[in-house]
Amino acid sequence: MKYSEMSKKELLYEQEKVLHQYNQFKARGLNLDMSRGKPSSGQIEEAIGLLDVINSKSGYKSKDGINCLNYGCPDGLPECKKLFGEILGVQSDKIFVGGNSSLNMMFDYIMQCYTMGASEKNEPWIKQGNIKFLCPVPGYDRHFTICEYLGIEMVNVPMTATGPDMDIVETLVKDPLVKGMFCVPKYSNPTGVTYSDETVRRLAKMEAASDFRIIWDNAYCIHDLFGKEDKLLDMLSECEKAGNPSRAVEFASTSKVSFSGAGVAVLAANEENLAYIKKRYSFQTIGFDKINQLRHVEYFKNLAGVKRHMKSLSEIISPRFEAVLSALEKELAPLDIAEWTKPNGGYFISLDVMPGTAQRVYELCKEGGVKLTNCGATFPYGKDPEDKNIRIAPTFPTVEELADATDLLIICVKLAAIEKLLK
Repeated sequence: MKYSEMSKKELLYEQEKVLHQYNQFKARGLNLDMSRGKPSSGQIEEAIGLLDVINSKSGYKSKDGINCLNYGCPDGLPECKKLFGEILGVQSDKIFVGGNSSLNMMFDYIMQCYTMGASEKNEPWIKQGNIKFLCPVPGYDRHFTICEYLGIEMVNVPMTATGPDMDIVETLVKDPLVKGMFCVPKYSNPTGVTYSDETVRRLAKMEAASDFRIIWDNAYCIHDLFGKEDKLLDMLSECEKAGNPSRAVEFASTSKVSFSGAGVAVLAANEENLAYIKKRYSFQTIGFDKINQLRHVEYFKNLAGVKRHMKSLSEIISPRFEAVLSALEKELAPLDIAEWTKPNGGYFISLDVMPGTAQRVYELCKEGGVKLTNCGATFPYGKDPEDKNIRIAPTFPTVEELADATDLLIICVKLAAIEKLLK
């Protein structure tokens, strides 16, 4: 029976029952963490052989004879560019290989636009006034903190089942002070939504400032689950077709493919953007870790090798998602007090509880021994206007731990909903 259809007496009885379940969990003294999308130890172990492919016997030179122990090749090994070109579906000459963090590369790129301009023809953003970024919400908190650090005003754009609401986006970008937009286009963080072909094309061709930049954070481009794969158009190609070749810069990494703290990050861009980015990096570094690039190439070989590895990771991750989704469906669907996404890939499930109760759910979970992502983290400035979104990160706990954590989460969602209905 739906909570909304219960009488006050029935709700009070239900509250007593659920509160008893909650107190039983508290007595267990749990200490579980579902706060961030960290790979599990099993996922990391899947790639442990990567550490052994480079040694004094195998040598430290690339296929072209580049000594990976010395300076040189500041934009990345050719074979590493080729591998990422296959992964992202772009030409290898559009790839720039960086360190281990795509977030760091995004920060650097935005800082470049902010202080020096998006191109040599454009005035720095900092000199143009109160510039703004569009932020699809719910979204990725690390994107928001970059803008907040630089004092860039953030404007919420609601996510739909096909990506950001493009009617709103197309209206907002007519403002010349709107200079950028963060997008996680495939298996978005946290909703798991993949942008439709129409959304990608509209983003590419819409009217916007000449120095408007889409930060195309393709973090989950190969992170499929359940044997399914969402398809995503190549944004760089679509921008070229639309006559806006410099509009987007794409970012990706192997942080959730090989090692979360020791992967390889890249960006992809058109010729003009890439030349400007390379010029800036020439002042910033002599070059990144070519040994790490070489070991990734030697271990994965090609796209087929990457896909075999990702299939193994999917077999580790999918049961975790299934455990959460099946519990939510069984316990919450009949009560009609919450909604959640059912992604085909990525690292998160987005849970919307009864408006006005997310913070209460968070507090109850914390007291019960389960740590969730801070409420509001999926919105700019940490402020969820409806206090309803909770990001679930199923990857790190074991399946058994996840079952306990999800059971407690469900109890807390019920308790918070009953409390609100009784007010």
